[in-house]
Amino acid sequence: MLNPQPKPLPPAGRTVVVTGASSGLGKECALRLAERGFRVFAGVRRAEDGERLRAEAPSASLRPVLIDVTDEESVRAAAAEAAGSTGERGVWALVNNAGTCVSAPLECVPPERLRQQLDTNVVGALAVTQAFLPQLRQSRGRIVNVSSGLGSVALPYLGAYAAGQFAKEGMSDALRRELRPFGVSVSVVKPGAIATPIWDKVREAGQEILDGAPEDIAALYRASFARFLQMNEERAQSSTTRPEDFARTVFRALTAPRPRTRYCVGSDARAAARLARLLPDTVLDRGFRAVTGER
Repeated sequence: MLNPQPKPLPPAGRTVVVTGASSGLGKECALRLAERGFRVFAGVRRAEDGERLRAEAPSASLRPVLIDVTDEESVRAAAAEAAGSTGERGVWALVNNAGTCVSAPLECVPPERLRQQLDTNVVGALAVTQAFLPQLRQSRGRIVNVSSGLGSVALPYLGAYAAGQFAKEGMSDALRRELRPFGVSVSVVKPGAIATPIWDKVREAGQEILDGAPEDIAALYRASFARFLQMNEERAQSSTTRPEDFARTVFRALTAPRPRTRYCVGSDARAAARLARLLPDTVLDRGFRAVTGER
């Protein structure tokens, strides 16, 4: 007789913090987790974003909290607010979703923009994790770090973003091994291309970086970069993966009796993970020649 499969963990009575919940995937995730029974602290950077989010919430189980992941005082204040509200139970799970995307040829990316990318996506995620770990240890809870398909394969013109995602993947592996003795699990959720407002911001920021580079350097990349931006936007718009797919995957990672170390969301994210494992770098490089204009 087969052993019965362990049941998913019930959301009721468990508190989850979601960073970057003002819009896009973070917003969808916070709303759906609250809808499914978790108590959610939704991290936003502006009070007005929190009020809009609260108005859309399915119940009083969602509570906006001000968190700027690049501001250590803001992070500490959010952790203290959550601790004061949850009492002895504390926060049970943390979803490190906050992030930004710098897209431009690496030769044109100013060092301060790379620092901003890493400070938000990597250093900020670690700062939030450190602030909430005392509560997560107490509850023997879970951490979900949101990466992307670019944590497996680095695309041309997304090198700064991929650097942050590769770093987040490595940080997650180390955290998972370090926190296992305390009963805290760490999973990575890797969404592929999904149509969200981020793509407008990516285009605007990329053009700004290219326009600020020396013209003789920018001219080398302008045509291929414009082609890349168009291709990327079309890929996101035609993607059948939706924000609710991402939210559903995070829910699975939070309720699985034995959470996996990695969850891919979308066929492109799954393909990137497989290709990174199976193909040599030279073959992957040939696949990107059409993007960079190499013949």
